[in-house]
Amino acid sequence: MSALVAEVRPGAYYDSVVLMQLQRGLAGLPGVLDAGVVMATPVNLELLAASHLTADVKAGPDDLLLVVRSDNEALGRAALEQVDVLLARRRTAEASEFRPKSLESAARTLLEASWVLISVPGRFAAGVAREALRLGKNVFLYSDNVPAEDEIALKRTAFKEGLLVMGPDCGTAIIGGVGFGFANRVRPGAIGLVAASGTGLQTATSAIHALGGGVSQAIGTGSHDLTVEVGAISTLQGLDVLGRDPATKVIVLISKPPEPGVAGTILAAAQACGKPVVLDLIGLAPGASHLNNLHFATTLEEAARMAVELERTPSARPATALPRARGFLRGLFSGGTLAYESVLALQDVLQPLYTNVPLRESQRLEDPLRSRGHTLLDLGADAFTIGRLHPMIDNDLRLRRLRQELEDPETGVLLLDLVLGEGAHPDPASELAPVIAEAVEKTRHPVVMVVIGTDEDPQGMQGQIERLRSAGAHVYSSLSLALDDVVRRLTPDPPPLPAQVPLGIFSAKPAAINVGLESFYDSLIAQGAAAIHVDWKPPAGGNDRLMRILAKMKAGPAHEAR
Repeated sequence: MSALVAEVRPGAYYDSVVLMQLQRGLAGLPGVLDAGVVMATPVNLELLAASHLTADVKAGPDDLLLVVRSDNEALGRAALEQVDVLLARRRTAEASEFRPKSLESAARTLLEASWVLISVPGRFAAGVAREALRLGKNVFLYSDNVPAEDEIALKRTAFKEGLLVMGPDCGTAIIGGVGFGFANRVRPGAIGLVAASGTGLQTATSAIHALGGGVSQAIGTGSHDLTVEVGAISTLQGLDVLGRDPATKVIVLISKPPEPGVAGTILAAAQACGKPVVLDLIGLAPGASHLNNLHFATTLEEAARMAVELERTPSARPATALPRARGFLRGLFSGGTLAYESVLALQDVLQPLYTNVPLRESQRLEDPLRSRGHTLLDLGADAFTIGRLHPMIDNDLRLRRLRQELEDPETGVLLLDLVLGEGAHPDPASELAPVIAEAVEKTRHPVVMVVIGTDEDPQGMQGQIERLRSAGAHVYSSLSLALDDVVRRLTPDPPPLPAQVPLGIFSAKPAAINVGLESFYDSLIAQGAAAIHVDWKPPAGGNDRLMRILAKMKAGPAHEAR
C-alpha cells in the first residue's frame, strides 16, 4: 500500500516555474509514484485533492506545500530530504547571473528598460505594477486575479502619465519585434493589432504570418479592458499608438463584444485614426462589411485575411473624408428591413441611437412622433399606417416628417430610402425632390438616399436618381454605400488622451525587467532583447498588514497628504 508524506515550509515563496521543476524532480526519484509542489492557496489545495494528494497539515497561501505519494513512507521521507539538493542545483546554475532583489535596483541596473513584465501571484501584482509606474515604466501584466479596483487605478495612472498597462490577465504582446508572454514568432510588417484576447492575438498574428503578411506591433489589453468600469483605456491608447506609428498601415482590433457604451467609444477612436481598421468583435454580428475606414470580420482568420489584403491594396484604403456634419442622423424609411439593417449597422457606431424597430431595449423610441439623438424610423410600421397608405405608395407622411426634422436644430444628416417597383408610387422623386432641394438650400443639411430598384422598373430608375441628385441629394444604389456616406459625415471626435504613449518605446527591440516567471525572462533573452530578472519575494513575507505599512512608508509624505 502506498504512503502519503507531506512537508510545509512557512513563508517560502517560489514562482510557478520553479515549483513545476521541483515537482518533476521529486516525481523522478526512486519509489515516488506522484508528487505535488504548490503554494498552499485554496485553489491549489483543491487541485491536490483532485489528484488524491490531500495532506493532513496546516498551510496557508504564503506557505510552500510539498506532498509525495510513494511506495512506502521511508521512500517518501527520503524524497523530501532531496528538496534542498534539487533547489541547490538550481541556485548553482543561477549563481553566475546577477539578479537584483528589487524592481528599483533592477531599474538602476538596466537603465534603458522601458518595460516591466509582471507574472507574480495576483494579490501582489498590483503593488509591483504600481512600483513600475512610479519608476516611469510601461507594464505587461500577465498576472490574473487582480482586483478590478486595482486594474482601474493602475490604468488611470498610466493614462495620465503617458504610460501603457497591458493587462491584468494579458498573455500576449509583440513590441518592437519581441514577443512578450506566449507570443508567436512572426515576420515584421505593417499590420498592427490591439486585442483583449491573448489566444485571439496569437491566432490572428499567426494567420497574418501564414498569409505572407507581417506585424508591426501587437498590443494586448487584458480581458477586462472593454468593460464599462475600465473604459477601454488600454485599447484607446493602443489605437492611438498604432494610428501615429508610421510603420503601421493597417490596424486589427480583436475582442469579445464590448458593452454598447464602450463600443461606441472605441469605434470613434478607430474611425478617427485615419487608417483601415479591421474589427473582429467576437460574437457580434456586424450589420455591414465596412463603414468608412472600419472593416468588419466574423472570424479571426477572416480578420487576418482582410488585414493582409488591405495592406497590399492601396485602393482599399479609407475613402476621401466628407465634410463633417454637426448634429444627429434622422433616417426616414419606407422599407422596414432597410430600417432594421441600418440599426444593426449603426448601433455601435453612432450613439445614442433610437428607433421604433429596436434591437436592444435601450434603443426604443418612446414617442415615434418625435426624434431624439440619432433616430431611425420605419414609417411603414403599424403605428404610422393606421388609416393611411403605406409610404411606398403615399409620400405624404414622409414629407411631413421630413419637414419636421428640418425644423429641428439637432438634425445634422438626413437618410432616406426610395423603393421602386410594381405597385409603388409612379413618380416618387417628383414629390421628394422639391423638399430635398429646399432642405439643401436653407439648412445645408446633407441628404443621403438609397434607391432600390432596377432599370426596368416602371418609375424609370435612372430618371429618379438624376432628379434626386439635381435636388442636391447624395444618391446610392446600395444601403451599405449610403450608410458609409453617413458615417463618414458623422464621425465623432475621438476621446482626448491626457498624455500620449511615446512611439520611441516601439521603434526598437525593447529592454525589459522581468518579475515573476523565469520562462518569460528566458524568452526575452532568446529573442535578443536586453533583460534582467528580479529575484522577487513577497514583501513582508506576504503579511497583508505589514505590506500596507511598507507601502505607506515607501509612498512617504505625499501619501499621508492624500
